[in-house]
Amino acid sequence: MRHDGRRPDELRPLKFKRRYTRPAPGSVLVQAGRTTVLCTASVEEQVPRWLEAQGRGWVTAEYSMLPGSTQPRKQRDRGGKIDGRTTEIQRLIGRSLRAVLDLEALGPRTITVDCDVLEADGGTRTASITGAFVALVDAVRSLPSLPFADRFPLKQSVAAISVGIVAGKPVLDLDYREDVDAEVDMNVVMTGDGRFVEIQGTGEEATFSDKELAALLKLARGGIAELNELQKAALGKSWPF
Repeated sequence: MRHDGRRPDELRPLKFKRRYTRPAPGSVLVQAGRTTVLCTASVEEQVPRWLEAQGRGWVTAEYSMLPGSTQPRKQRDRGGKIDGRTTEIQRLIGRSLRAVLDLEALGPRTITVDCDVLEADGGTRTASITGAFVALVDAVRSLPSLPFADRFPLKQSVAAISVGIVAGKPVLDLDYREDVDAEVDMNVVMTGDGRFVEIQGTGEEATFSDKELAALLKLARGGIAELNELQKAALGKSWPF
């Protein structure tokens, strides 16, 4: 049994609150245990200069941890300076969303997904990806027109989860306390049809075997299948698949 009473293969309680803010066409507050992230998806009817005249759209992401999301207080990024961790995470979120998008079917417009961490207790990047997809669906549904009436821009769902080895045992969905103590820490991003988008895994002053890797990926696959169902339930009639 884990310190919070969960089984090794059990997710933290996950909640989505859609339309959490009004200005953005896609907006969701996602809560995984105590980790809380606000994901908003905004649409601009233009593309980056390097994509002009190609007839394709673009989806990008930004990620930030608010000062009060951690203890001690996290300093704000100022003067355009973004730390390496933040850059890595927002690129991961963007890659994960573009992996399930038909950018031609989106048309020449840009969707920016902002993921702002309100409270951090482990798994902020994975919660951001899972919530960002829900916000993205609502943003796409809000579009007045698409270049191809028979091609919905989203090809699949996408979600992410952390797994790790803590006290010698593989566990799913690490909170901060477990993340600190983990011998192996891994983030897994997968599509709804079970294909991997990205696997980030490291040994923390430790190594892991083929057998342990297989066990971690099995846990991740099961966890992401649950996340897919929770995304589907949250979106209801807006679920596109």
